[in-house]
Amino acid sequence: MEDVMRRTIKRACLAAALLAASSHPPLAADHRGAVDVLHFWISRSESAALDVLRKAWAEAGHEWIDLPAENKVAVQRIVSDRIANGYAPAVMQWNANEGSRELPEMGIVLDIEEVATADDWRRVLPATVLDRITYKDTVFFAPTNIHAENWLWTSEAIFREVGLEAPETWDEIFAAADRIREAGHLPIALGDGPWEISLIFNGILYSKLGAEGYTRIIRGDPALVRDPRVAEALDMLRRLSRYAEPAAARERTTWADATAAVGSGKAGMQFMGDWAKGELVARGYAVDKDFGCSLMPGTEIAYFMVIDAFAFPLTNREDAAEAQRAFARMVLDRENQVAFSRLKGSLPVRTDVDPSGLDRCGRLGLQKIVQKSGVSAQSMAMPTQMSEGWIGVLAAFFNDESMSVETAQQRLYDIVNRQ
Repeated sequence: MEDVMRRTIKRACLAAALLAASSHPPLAADHRGAVDVLHFWISRSESAALDVLRKAWAEAGHEWIDLPAENKVAVQRIVSDRIANGYAPAVMQWNANEGSRELPEMGIVLDIEEVATADDWRRVLPATVLDRITYKDTVFFAPTNIHAENWLWTSEAIFREVGLEAPETWDEIFAAADRIREAGHLPIALGDGPWEISLIFNGILYSKLGAEGYTRIIRGDPALVRDPRVAEALDMLRRLSRYAEPAAARERTTWADATAAVGSGKAGMQFMGDWAKGELVARGYAVDKDFGCSLMPGTEIAYFMVIDAFAFPLTNREDAAEAQRAFARMVLDRENQVAFSRLKGSLPVRTDVDPSGLDRCGRLGLQKIVQKSGVSAQSMAMPTQMSEGWIGVLAAFFNDESMSVETAQQRLYDIVNRQ
């Protein structure tokens, strides 16, 4: 997918150059200080967090034109189409990952170095974040928050009913799942997103291979994919699949639906990034009362970091660059950072914020950041095409009992080896 996306955007850039002088229907985003914001934050908690920025932008006297999309793939498609037709969105949500550097490399996004320098971002942002938002010593992305993927969420109601403590090992995970099922509840909540399965597997993989082995694989070392411990990780994933609903029953169920099942006491556990906490809080559930949080067994020393950000496509609209730089400054405002992350379930990217308002889950995450325990999530480190292939194989394996561990391992090897 990465190569396809690159070719599509490159063609789009050429088309945009040819169309720049042509006339287009008037857009609201042509108004002074107005921006059209393309994003895929559409769950209840995500929308509430985005409202922090919407309100701050409006209070500054600007106009926000909301362009919600179904998911990340839809955002990429819309961006390509709009660039090709000569009217790129002023602001687009984009993960600051390994593949994001392609955007400044192709020359299709505005650099915001002027804002980063004036507001001293290099002093207040962690080195990991700075690395992801910078290309050739120039800042191109405005980071909104830090998430971690390797969390386990538990239903306090079910765990109290069954008499369980929070699992600290994978053996305890399986034992808890058996007890939860015997009590008549769904052991593991899961939506229909293939990426949800990869989050689980990546945690298992880290627990088997450790930090060095995990890092080697997600950076594309095919030899290690043949390691027997990878087969052991796949076998554990297969065991876990038997505690979730089958794929057909999960169709059209989102990760947020699965999160709500844990909060309401309909399901015992969910493996999900800390955006789940934002969703739980948005639905009125409280940590240590309705839900518990811990890092996945075997990953307690790590923090699988995901960095959310905004990018700013070059446009042919008057005063767009001025509005885009103002938007970047608004995103990094200290108060906006705290308010956004409180609702999103994430951590602010700034290191100079007051941590006193964080709950137990947030304090645990911040501790990992301070201890420099952060490692890149698979989705952040792998090239896009490899990542999509990796996720696809794992989802197919999880959902199809007939696929053997050996077949899945070989397919993962093929995905990593062809890069």
